[in-house]
Amino acid sequence: MTVGSPAHAAVADPTPPAPPSTGTGVTIDINGIDGGPSASVLTLLAITLLSVAPALLLMMSSFTKIFVVLAMTRNALSLPTIPPNQVLAGLALFLSLFIMWPVLTDINQVAVQPYSNGSITFAQAVEIGQGPLREWMLPYTRQEDLALMSRAAGAPNPADPQSVPMYTLVPAFMISELRAAFVIGFVIFVPFLVIDLVVAAALMSMGMMMLPPVMISLPFKILLFILVDGWGLIIRSLLESYGGGG
Repeated sequence: MTVGSPAHAAVADPTPPAPPSTGTGVTIDINGIDGGPSASVLTLLAITLLSVAPALLLMMSSFTKIFVVLAMTRNALSLPTIPPNQVLAGLALFLSLFIMWPVLTDINQVAVQPYSNGSITFAQAVEIGQGPLREWMLPYTRQEDLALMSRAAGAPNPADPQSVPMYTLVPAFMISELRAAFVIGFVIFVPFLVIDLVVAAALMSMGMMMLPPVMISLPFKILLFILVDGWGLIIRSLLESYGGGG
């Protein structure tokens, strides 16, 4: 029997690599044609700003003080739900926009418009935009509150207003605004408290101890509030406390 020669496997030549595909892929342009930010980046920043706008509104504007004063006025009138919170929040919002309009205009001119035109970067826009806001917040921030937050942060006292960091200025500003709001609320409470005391004493002298004094004093409170033009007086005082607003 004849044994054949062993079979050998054929060795194929290596296949050359395929050229890269020239198909269109997904790309994201950070900068626009003229070097400025693209429309997609601006849209993303706008959505992000809208998501944090309530916190910014509460912390770095006059909204907190105005809303607290209006709410304390409502409680002084013994009307815990009238006007509703939506009405007070809307009034405080538009009054805050009225007061903050010059600041918002300055921020738009020195930071937003240059960034939209591609003249400055986003980091530069944030740094420059803090200037008008810091200059507005500092006059309404007590030195005691600013020193308190500086000591809590373990930082030395700032040498000048421009060197005050925002992470200490914002909470100090909020504490000062709450203190001012409670001072105004105390002044508003005093005349209505006098009415409650007079009505309670009159009911006690007549032996009508089972009748709630608030039922008798409420009409007198509302009448007094209407005669002195209460809402107009309070709003005018709030605007004057910020230098008249816009």
